Amino acid sequence: MVAYFRRTIMYLEISNPMDYHVALYIRLSKEDENEGPSESVTNQKSLLDDFVKKHRLSVYDTYIDDGWSGTSFDRPDFQRMIGDIEAKKVNMVITKDLSRLGRDYIMTGHYMERYFPEKRVRYISLLDGIDTGVESSANDITPFRAIMNDMYAKDISKKIKSVKRDKQRKGQFIGGKPMFGYKMHPTEKNQIVVDEEAAQIVRRIFAMALEGVSCRKIATQLNENHVPTPATYAGLTVANPGPYTGLWSSERISEMLQNETYIGNMVQGRTVKISYKSKKCLRQARENWVVVENTHEPLIDAETFQKVQMLVSSRKRTKSRTYDFLLRGLIFCHECGYPMAVINRKNAAGEERLFLICRTYQRFTKAGVCTCHSIKEKTVTDAVLAKVREVCEAYLNPSELLPIAEEAVSEADKAASAEAEIQSLRNRIDTLTVNLDKMYMDKLSGILSEADFQRIYLKVKNDRTQLEEQLKVLEREKENPVPKEDRAKELVQRFLESVPTNRELLFSLIERVELSEDKQIYIKFRFRQLNEAV
Repeated sequence: MVAYFRRTIMYLEISNPMDYHVALYIRLSKEDENEGPSESVTNQKSLLDDFVKKHRLSVYDTYIDDGWSGTSFDRPDFQRMIGDIEAKKVNMVITKDLSRLGRDYIMTGHYMERYFPEKRVRYISLLDGIDTGVESSANDITPFRAIMNDMYAKDISKKIKSVKRDKQRKGQFIGGKPMFGYKMHPTEKNQIVVDEEAAQIVRRIFAMALEGVSCRKIATQLNENHVPTPATYAGLTVANPGPYTGLWSSERISEMLQNETYIGNMVQGRTVKISYKSKKCLRQARENWVVVENTHEPLIDAETFQKVQMLVSSRKRTKSRTYDFLLRGLIFCHECGYPMAVINRKNAAGEERLFLICRTYQRFTKAGVCTCHSIKEKTVTDAVLAKVREVCEAYLNPSELLPIAEEAVSEADKAASAEAEIQSLRNRIDTLTVNLDKMYMDKLSGILSEADFQRIYLKVKNDRTQLEEQLKVLEREKENPVPKEDRAKELVQRFLESVPTNRELLFSLIERVELSEDKQIYIKFRFRQLNEAV
């Protein structure tokens, strides 16, 4: 095998070594460690160092991703190498073999066939004999090598998933962090034990729930008492902290109160990865969870747990009310950036009115994260529509839109002449008349019941009446044709009038509307020139 490695490496020749600034890239995943010592970081580095020394190449830097899967290219040192390529600090990349670059054949092909050539980067894979700087038959079969590497990754993923599923069914814990209130066993692998400090908080939450305190009130009390959340307690860092970071929420409390882990049952498999190439997970239906009873010490007795389940269930609403309005989904809090919530309140006259309030304030009122921002939905909608009308008047000049409308009218005339449309309507009316006659005969023969006949007869008759009205309009237009210019003007006017009230058009113009604490309204249009007009 070593002799083969040497022959392959010696095949590669570099005639102008001084022209290159080399990146040595090394990757090792946990699965690769099982293949033997030849895949180790040390062995990869030794192989690469021997090559650059022999060919008198200048190494800019060595990039090592230890413990990273080849199916993802979001590896820290790989991305650092890409940054150096973008900065023109590197123009040659060398790996031990193609699988070190990656095992996803689509992305591997992208870097080899597009990215590296476009950036004038020469790529060399030592053991595969791949060198994009020379013409070689080894380069021609590179796509097949990439596919084989991808298939290997897929096969490994299936085996790992099967092993994990087997451990789950045996009641062994295979997650990263145990449920809040537990910690990993100090000596036994895949076992969890009680974390007494966190367990006290869990017992407190269940005790409050048993007293009839709602999830939201429990979360509020914990926040007021500065009780650390599970993430804070575990010392986890949040990549993009927001106003909710470090605070208990009613959703978190509800999830904990319904988790069987606290009565000694191991609950796993609640989420599943989309594929071996993606880190994204999807929530599984409860019937697909893996639940194994009596695997560890419980924090809550079964009787208390069942009582809490009944209390939580009794507070669930049978129907969640939603309110529809023109700008729904567009309005955000200017201070915290989160979407505004909608509530329904009656005024002094007993009439229901929609109000907008900050959702962060609504969920964490006593935490002082944000303020109420309360304002009538109609007030915001009227202000936004007024601004949209103003912008439309400034930018949508009827005289400039007229040629576009005239072109649309001409195209419509080309597509279907008035005479053809009239004939089409006559044919459809005749067909409906025949259907009515047939239905009447079916009724007389007993094939169609009286109730079905009346229902179908009325529908078909209404359809025929509408077609007859359309036919009359077209015949009048044929006798007294409307000039194209007038039709175009009518089209422009209808468009201008519909923009402020057409939800689809509003969403195509406006990216978001922000409401500030002092009731100022900020509109962000999708087009830069429109923002300049605000």
